[in-house]
Amino acid sequence: MKTLEMEHLTQFNDLLRYVFQVTNQELHEVGWAEDEIEQAKRPVLRKADVIGWFDGDKLISQMAVYPMNVNIFGEIYKMGGVTGVGTYPEYANFGLMHRLMRQSLKEMRDREQTISYLYPYSIPYYRRKGWEIITDVMTFTIKDTQLPENVPVKGMVERLDIEHEDVLKTYDRFARNQHVAMIRDSLAWEEYWRWEREEMIAAVYYDEANEPQGFMYYWIADDIFHMKEMVYLTQEARHGLWNFISAHFSMVTHVKGKMYTNAPIAFLMEDSDITETIHPYYMARIVDVEGFFKKYPFAEKQADFHFRVTDDLLDWNQGIFAFTWDENGDFEMVKEARGEAVEIDIQTLTTMFFGYKRPKYLRKIGRLMASDMVVKQLEKMIPNETPYFSDYF
Repeated sequence: MKTLEMEHLTQFNDLLRYVFQVTNQELHEVGWAEDEIEQAKRPVLRKADVIGWFDGDKLISQMAVYPMNVNIFGEIYKMGGVTGVGTYPEYANFGLMHRLMRQSLKEMRDREQTISYLYPYSIPYYRRKGWEIITDVMTFTIKDTQLPENVPVKGMVERLDIEHEDVLKTYDRFARNQHVAMIRDSLAWEEYWRWEREEMIAAVYYDEANEPQGFMYYWIADDIFHMKEMVYLTQEARHGLWNFISAHFSMVTHVKGKMYTNAPIAFLMEDSDITETIHPYYMARIVDVEGFFKKYPFAEKQADFHFRVTDDLLDWNQGIFAFTWDENGDFEMVKEARGEAVEIDIQTLTTMFFGYKRPKYLRKIGRLMASDMVVKQLEKMIPNETPYFSDYF
């Protein structure tokens, strides 16, 4: 096992394309030349922490971790973004990836990346490794005849370049107030646009004071208005952006798009008989239980209790973690039993404290064991906000 360097770029790329069955023809069909395909992976090796197993000089298994930052209920956390995971099939079932993951997670902990995100190509596999679903993506289709009627607003929409300063600043304002969202630096934006930016346009809503309050990335093709993402800071901005979409009534037959929450938009439409499909999107994992809770913004302090955490991959997350608050309301975690016990695994601990699923529901389905009193405490101490994550890496 060793760290990959730029000299391993070709092997890194070859392994990814084999594992995910991406052919030259498929990449060329979407406009990628061979040198562009390889160049696109250079940032992974330059900016990520990549480790792999070698058989002699041949790379046979790999895992990359991007250094990223995300918003957890208003606190900015360092996050290890897992990508580029793969092993050649003839080397499967030797435990190579298990050991790679453990080493990568240990290095994340050393870098104080107390949480990790990934896009799951196999939800059951990553659940076994300690990750759990934390966000959804909703795709929708609206007929042209179902587009909402114009709502009077005081501002206006302008079409701008996708990298315009007002777009980037508006997203940053949004992300710093949106639970689970990526705080996009240059690396995160580069990944956001890696595979799709041709023909994309930004529509920005400016309020009466000429301040940007929302934007949308979109393109039009084959009589369909495609929305990549819509971000808004005010309801006025939401109305303004939908007014802009509806203004395309004579140009398109359908509007198709994505929303990155589990809240259906049908209720917001006058004609709610639209097509919506919700899928699990990103998964997360607590890398370091103690480090994660040092910054966690509890909604309320509660009486002492303790978790008995099971983590089959990371021994430092195994065992007892007691939650206590002193007379000044300051939180402290100690590794000894105090108050009542909660039996929980690392996956459930993650999704619960990310707010994706609530304690009462998790106990109901058997994902945690706790008394009524402690479940009520957990409900009060975990903020209640809908996770939002629209990035892909």
